[in-house]
Amino acid sequence: MTYKGFSVLAVVPARGGSKSIPRKNLCMVGGISLVGRAAQVADSLPWVDKSILSTDDQEIKEEGLVHGLEVPFMRPESLAEDLSSSVGMWRHAWVTAEKHYGMRFDISILLEPTSPLRRPEDVEKTVAALLKGDQLAAATISKAPAHFTPHKCLTIDARGDVGFYLKDGALFSIRQKIPTYYFRNGVCYAVKRETVVDRGQILEECCAAVVIDRPLVNIDEPFDLDLAEFLLKKEDQLNSN
Repeated sequence: MTYKGFSVLAVVPARGGSKSIPRKNLCMVGGISLVGRAAQVADSLPWVDKSILSTDDQEIKEEGLVHGLEVPFMRPESLAEDLSSSVGMWRHAWVTAEKHYGMRFDISILLEPTSPLRRPEDVEKTVAALLKGDQLAAATISKAPAHFTPHKCLTIDARGDVGFYLKDGALFSIRQKIPTYYFRNGVCYAVKRETVVDRGQILEECCAAVVIDRPLVNIDEPFDLDLAEFLLKKEDQLNSN
């Protein structure tokens, strides 16, 4: 295994608590749970040395095992709360996995189950971008729709009046005048060991951008599950033609 000589750890983070969608990580898209879909992508990458699930939940653990993920430890409760940091969870998974397997992982990829439309090639592009230069991390991003950019965002004051988020927002009523912005789509994060383990960060500095230019969905609300099903069916239809 290994990717161009670098040992690789894949981490699928899936805690049991979820407020917007109860038991979210066990929800189904295309007949497969969100955890299962992340596991399938990890399993399809022959250069991944170990693929593990970081969870605090026994049912999610069993689901991960069914789909081929290893669960060598349970995530501490302190790292599975609503306000727990992703970097804290990732660092714990990384260090604990190294102790369990008795090996050092040079890089790691984070595959969040809430991005069920990821493809193996998305992940490989992210790792390639990480190792292409001297970046500490790489992350997949998508172009933000113009109406979600800072120039189009509005605020409501104490009296209930609408105002522009940016002082010069009124000058950008025409979409073509708005600069291009991007947002994290959660498909993949790839980092070097020093980034998470030593620096305790993910994309704060020296992070390579991997732009994905196709419809994606990040599962946060119940409607997102319906949207993911719709997009998956459209993708299947295109592939079958």
